[in-house]
Parts: sequence; structure tokens; C-alpha cells
Amino acid sequence: MKDKTKIVFTPKTIWDITKELLEAEDEVDRDKEHFWVFHLDVRNRIKLIDLLSFGTLNSSLVHPREVFTRAVGDRSAQIIVCHNHPSGERVPSNKDIGITKRLVRAGTLLGIELIDHLVITVTGYTSFKEKRLI
Repeated sequence: MKDKTKIVFTPKTIWDITKELLEAEDEVDRDKEHFWVFHLDVRNRIKLIDLLSFGTLNSSLVHPREVFTRAVGDRSAQIIVCHNHPSGERVPSNKDIGITKRLVRAGTLLGIELIDHLVITVTGYTSFKEKRLI
């Protein structure tokens, strides 16, 4: 990403950045799930983008411990997580909804709010916040 101090105003900002990151991957890697954590400061500026998990065709390994380790260490005010669905399906799976609920609870305990989770594809995204899943 060219500008790490970019301010996140909408989920589309995250989608644009992740599309750019995926375009930098080779074709084989794009066929696997990626799970990113966007670390934000108190003004919604991106401090860090962490590719936390590089998974398989339809799964990525994610645990709250790993999601929040850097957020705590780097004193992130809040985070946004997103992952791609190589299938092109933007609807969150039951597994996606379950891990999001766990991340929200963990973030509440740590005082680091999970402000959104996006499922992204090359053609668009689904925001958990916009769909009121968070």
C-alpha cells in the first residue's frame, strides 16, 4: 500500500486496499483465503496492515489471540478485519459469523474495538457492520 496513514472512512476504503494487495499476488495465491487485520489509531488512520493468515481454497486459520497480539503491542485503538472468498461469494459463512462474534468479545475485554469485518471478492464486499452482523 502506498500510504499507510490513509484514513478509513468507509468499508470501500478497505476493499480498495485489499484488492490492491491481492493484485500483487500471483494467480495461485489468489485462489487461497487471506485474512488481514487493519490496525487503526484513534482517528481511523491505518497504522499497520497485517496479513495474519494465508489459508486454503475455502478456509483460513484465525484465533483471537493472534488477531489481537499486535493490536495490543502496537497500541492500536481499533481494528478492522477482512478476508477474501476466492469463490467469489460475498455472503459470510456461519464460520465467518462465529469468529467475528469471538473477536468482538475479545476486543471488548481488551478495549480494542473490532469496528468491522469484511468479506471481499474481486467484484465487491460485504461489511458485517453495514449488514448489522456486528
